[in-house]
Amino acid sequence: MIKAIFTPLLAAGLLIATTAHAGEHEHGDAAVAQSFIREVLATQKTYGRKHGPAFFAQLAKGQHPRATVVTCSDSRVHTNMLDQTPEGDLFIVRNIGNQFGTAKGSVEYGINHLASSLLLIIGHSSCGAIKAASGDYSTLEPAIAKELDTIKIAKGGANIDGVVTNVNNQVAAAVADFADKVKAGHLLVVGAVYDFSDYQKHGAGKLNVINVNGETDAGKVQALLAGGGKPHAAH
Repeated sequence: MIKAIFTPLLAAGLLIATTAHAGEHEHGDAAVAQSFIREVLATQKTYGRKHGPAFFAQLAKGQHPRATVVTCSDSRVHTNMLDQTPEGDLFIVRNIGNQFGTAKGSVEYGINHLASSLLLIIGHSSCGAIKAASGDYSTLEPAIAKELDTIKIAKGGANIDGVVTNVNNQVAAAVADFADKVKAGHLLVVGAVYDFSDYQKHGAGKLNVINVNGETDAGKVQALLAGGGKPHAAH
């Protein structure tokens, strides 16, 4: 269940004993992969034993996720900081730069067919996609450049400013796409920044909500989160 969407990062015991911290442009290592896949399988076996057949039988019946989450593919951003029990609760869509447009089909499936009530779009501090999009990425692979082309931010700006702008842009696109559902009160579109670098000075590891249905005024956003006012799209 979603227990901590708007609270600081929950402590998580990650079973990663020997992970190589490769530089941004270094190649991988098959020996690291072999070691890690064994670790993954061992962790998954423990997970299966912990939950048991009844848990998986319930999952097999179908899914009714309360939230569709669009977030960056960055390995530092994971569901354990949102939800201690994400199974069946979070429909996750990931891509570089947490973009709505490049994953529109997946998002629409979560909202239109799985009936998620919340669309949560999460950017994060120290984002590599934002860094690339704010500079010259003409030498990158064409497929990567194509995805960066749809991130509309100023060139040469501070990373966190680009992150905020991008989140607001994605919320705007989503609110426009789901305008009828937002207006009817069937969907809440929330934009947030997972700030593990504490650039926004609200605490390292906090998820800072910056946008609700297109509303970006901090006071109004907090009022909407607290249940005050009607959460319809901002004009």
